[in-house]
Amino acid sequence: MEDTKINSNKKRLVIGMSGASGAILGIEILEILREHSEWETHLVISKGSEETIAEETNYKLEDVMELADKAYSIKDIGASIASGTFKTEGMIIVPCSMKTVAGIACGYSDNLLLRAADVIIKEKRKLVLVARECPLSTIHLRNMLSLSELGVIIMPPMVSYYNKPVDINDLNNHIIGKILDRFGIEVSGFNRWGESDV
Repeated sequence: MEDTKINSNKKRLVIGMSGASGAILGIEILEILREHSEWETHLVISKGSEETIAEETNYKLEDVMELADKAYSIKDIGASIASGTFKTEGMIIVPCSMKTVAGIACGYSDNLLLRAADVIIKEKRKLVLVARECPLSTIHLRNMLSLSELGVIIMPPMVSYYNKPVDINDLNNHIIGKILDRFGIEVSGFNRWGESDV
């Protein structure tokens, strides 16, 4: 499953996809990052996400994995991204299920996705969780508060209206722009407040 397109001179970003709705957001982030040659992506997909990709998109799992520079099995707990000595700029989990949020909050690293997130936290790197659930229970909120207090960025894919979206692509692009902005990555068509004529 692992690819060999690795360049230690590039900035590395771990992308996790778990079983919440919104698989297209993770896919589009991978597509955008392919256009940024200075970045290298390391992808891990949960079993739940595999099902969501099939349910919500026209992509095959193999096609999504091909978008990354390197893809890992969720079971590969000994992969490079499971170690803090493997230097990365951080990690985005998009979409992020409440099960994954709970696992990270409790340090329950029983698969590579959870272990990679645990590493990001312990190494004090940037972790962005695009947490997806509606409505949120008190349990969900407590778990997210616990992570936020550790410096984790909780970024639910909220709809914005000030940019006057025309279709779902505009909505997706706006949240993707906000996610990647955390890593200094510019997204074409991302309208910042006060910098556009909308």
